[in-house]
Order: sequence, then C-alpha cells, then structure tokens
Amino acid sequence: MMRLFTCSTLALLAGAAPLAAQEAPEQGSVRIATFNASLNRGAEGQLVADLGDPEATQPARVAEIIQRVNPDVILINEFDYVEDGEAVSLFVENFLSQGQNGAEAWVPVATFAAPVNTGVASGLDLNADGEVGGPDDAFGFGMFPGQYGMVILSKFPIIEDEARTFQNFLWRDMPEARLPVDPETGESFYSDEILEVFRLSSKSHWDVPVDIEGQTIHLLASHPTPPVFDGPEDRNGTRNADEVRFWIDYVNGEGYMIDDAGAEGGLATDASFVIVGDLNLDQNDGDGIREVGAQLLATERVQDPEPRSEGGPEDSEADGGANLDHTGDPALDTADFFDGEGGSGNMRADYVLPSSDLTVTGAGIFWPTTDDELAALLGEGDAQTSDHRLVWVDIALQ
Repeated sequence: MMRLFTCSTLALLAGAAPLAAQEAPEQGSVRIATFNASLNRGAEGQLVADLGDPEATQPARVAEIIQRVNPDVILINEFDYVEDGEAVSLFVENFLSQGQNGAEAWVPVATFAAPVNTGVASGLDLNADGEVGGPDDAFGFGMFPGQYGMVILSKFPIIEDEARTFQNFLWRDMPEARLPVDPETGESFYSDEILEVFRLSSKSHWDVPVDIEGQTIHLLASHPTPPVFDGPEDRNGTRNADEVRFWIDYVNGEGYMIDDAGAEGGLATDASFVIVGDLNLDQNDGDGIREVGAQLLATERVQDPEPRSEGGPEDSEADGGANLDHTGDPALDTADFFDGEGGSGNMRADYVLPSSDLTVTGAGIFWPTTDDELAALLGEGDAQTSDHRLVWVDIALQ
C-alpha cells in the first residue's frame, strides 16, 4: 500500500539563502534533486526515535543541505520506510520546517512513500550459503522491512491516482534478463523455485507524476543494489544493470513491465520525465556493468546535464588511493566511497536525468570545497553526514 502525506502550507515560505556554489534557479524554472541522505538505521524503529530528537546532528545537517539548495522536488534515498508515515512527518516537523543555522525552512506540500523490498524475507536461500534467513535472503538486502527505503518530497502536488510502483515485478519477466550464472557449472545461479518469486527491484521502481503549475512531470525514482558484495556469479552486478536498464525500456515505451496494480506497459512516449536516484553505477569507474550506464545516458529520450562540483575534484585529489586509477571526470562524482585497498573511490552514482523535451537551465552538486563554510555540513570520517552528495537540475517551466 502506497501512502501520500499532505503537509502544511508553510511550503509557501521563501527559498533558502543564496549560495556561492548553488545559486537559486532562474525565474520560471523548477529545481529537481536527488539525495542519498543515509537516513537509514540498523534497527527497526530507530529512525523514528532519532528523528524525535530535534537536536540530532545528522538529520539537522541533511535538512540544512536541502534548505540551502532549496529544490522544489526531491527524492531521498536511504530513508527507512515506516508505513504510518511517522518518520517522514518527524523529519519535516523537527528538521525541514525549522530553519537550520539561518537557512529558511523548507516544507513540502506533499510527500510520497511506498513499501520497498529491502528486508522483506523471501523464505529461500538467495545467497546459496546453505541457510535461510537474514538480510542476504531478503528480496533486497536489509535487516528489517523498509530499511534503506525512499521518499519523495514536493512543493507541488503529486498526482497520487496516477502513481505506479513496481516493487513486485519479477526479474525473470524482463526480456533478455541478465540472470546470474554459476561460472563453474554454466548453470543458473538461482533455481527455478527462486526465479518464480525473485523480484527485479532491490527497493522498488516508482513512476510518480508531479503537477508543476499545470505541467505533468513523471519522477522516475529508484535505488538499484550496489554491484558488489557478491561472488563470481556477479548476482548483484547483473541485478544492478537490469534495475538501471528498466528505465531505458520504460521511457522507450516497452510493454513488458507490470506494475503492482496489474497495469501493463511503460511510459507514454510523449510524457515528460526526470529519472532520479542513487543508481550505484558509474559509466567510467567502479565494479558495475558500465556499458549499461553509458546506454542510459545515450538513450535518445534522456539528456544528461552533467551536474558538477568544485569539491569533488578537490576531494578526489586529497584522498588519492583508488581515485588515482579513475578515468571519469571527478567534477561529476557524487559519492565519496572508501579509497583504500579494495575500495572503489569516489564515483558518479547519483543522477537527475530529464527527458529530452525539457529545457535545462542549470545543474549542480552540493559538494563545497573545504574553504567554504558550508563544507562542515558534509561532516568528516565516521561523522560524515552521508557518503553521497545532493544532486540537482533546474528545468524551465513550459
């Protein structure tokens, strides 16, 4: 069951204070953002408990980053799903609606959240370790149902009746699916019994239409599994690739997908959209199937504004390690991953990709350089606010 929560008209408050790196959007433009904010916790109910404390440091930093960038619509990845919406309500009430350090309050008029596959027990041995149970045998890795969920916050109305979710769509039902194979035997890594129930989405895929001053823009939101933490069968890498490929097929009007309400088909080919989320895939670096990332960015109906930051290149150079072997432009990086031995280094993992019919007027990544007073919002080391950065794109209203 999906839930849409309506918030106070305080959303009409003025925008956040001007920034040196993230200027306000041009008049007549709308700002759409994505942010893996690491508002996930290791135990069920812990996020609600943390958000109940208005003095909690990490949620306050997340809120201030959002207030400073001041998007009109934002997807937050890694926000634990709570069915009654209490976590979302507490985040809005105790943090977003409170001006942080001189920033203006940021309050949505509507939010959208729905169940995800993380932590949902499959009852089967998905990781082939001879035991059933635990986070690796859930449909999406998680300690409890809803961990690593996601939520959309919007200053514009969400067209709830037309929203689609694909939480239950089966991986095997994708044509030419990259189902993992045991390299030693050449046989399918998953049994027929598993494939009869195994879902494509590690969290979910959402198509959430937003009414922006009479113009409908479909927010296509997801958070594919990281393409690591597996074995030579590459079960997470192949799943990540197909989770990303889902959007290529969806915007091209392919008809094979069935949503959770039983409706078939992809997006209308004349619909405007923005693909948002932590896709966990860099077309140049990292362990993912990179060509799928390149295919997404090269899709005719998709445009890539290439949001950039000044802090990304500075951090990449300072960290060194795995970053020294990267071929991608560090100004495009959106995630600050472990740089030591076995780590992937900084990567471009988070995307805001408008449809080609939309006019982009600006784009950026909230990654200030260390001499910027706002850099403190990122935190450091174990106290890092998130290992991802907020990414935004401005789109001209028609």
